[in-house]
Amino acid sequence: MTPPAAEGSQLSLERIREAAEVVDPVFLRTPQFVSDELSDRLGLQVLCKVETANPVRSFKGRGADYLVHRLGQAEAALACASAGNFGQGLAYAARSYDLPLHVFAAETANPLKVERMRRLGAQVHLAGADFDTAKDIARRQAGEQGWTYVEDGREPAIAEGAGTIAVELAAWPERLDAVLVPVGNGALINGVGRWLKAMAPGLRVVGACAERAPSMERSWRQRRMVVMEHADTIADGIAVRAPVPEALAEMAHTVDDMVLVSDEQIVTAMRLAFRGLGLVIEPAGAAGLAAALALRHRLAGKLVAVPLCGGNLTPAQIRRWLTD
Repeated sequence: MTPPAAEGSQLSLERIREAAEVVDPVFLRTPQFVSDELSDRLGLQVLCKVETANPVRSFKGRGADYLVHRLGQAEAALACASAGNFGQGLAYAARSYDLPLHVFAAETANPLKVERMRRLGAQVHLAGADFDTAKDIARRQAGEQGWTYVEDGREPAIAEGAGTIAVELAAWPERLDAVLVPVGNGALINGVGRWLKAMAPGLRVVGACAERAPSMERSWRQRRMVVMEHADTIADGIAVRAPVPEALAEMAHTVDDMVLVSDEQIVTAMRLAFRGLGLVIEPAGAAGLAAALALRHRLAGKLVAVPLCGGNLTPAQIRRWLTD
């Protein structure tokens, strides 16, 4: 029997369950295992969920694919804003449905991510000094051109697709104590939290924001929109200045706590993943592991799930953060 929807929640457990069946299999059933090395280093049991071994090297394909599935054979072209990973996921899904896609990214966007979006068939427009400015331009252009604008964090289907990660985590044979989830626009933590709150009562859902992009953490704590002037962090995938109102409202039902992690802690986490697991994880994708590092004394001995969410790094970034 499916538990009732959380009061006020816009996310459906039935749709998350459906997504776990219909999302492109290349994004599903990703590796999950307890790392003895990371567990020994941090003093807690670290259940790693590896979301980088797929065509877009991140979890974003799950939500993007389910969104396009829900849209069906839309007649209009699609448009979105992205720091790079959501754009790749949506490009991959749109290509499968023969839908044109316009992605708006900041002028400072990761060039590797921009190139990969283009290789997947998206028309990429570099516009604005940061992600939130690019998002404003994308919304305006979509309205003027008649494109269907989709926003990561606002569309329930994106969070429900991301929630398939929780479906897989919930199948772990031991009881999980917590899950530490990177928070950008909020789709990932809302999808994961929606499922686990229903299926694993008592588990704590903790969000990890970059200390230098604290908008979502401050907004969640104050229960109101807190817009920052800058989001100056190496974690471009979670460098949000202005929360998505719908995502913030949903987080009231899905999140137990939030933690801020420094860029230094993020780099340490990236190196832990590289040296301990042999995985190349980008800064935003390592924010959950950085939270495990920050909270290791509070979580000592607990079984903690950590999604490793993205692995799109340029060669220069690999040299700078992983091999020095």
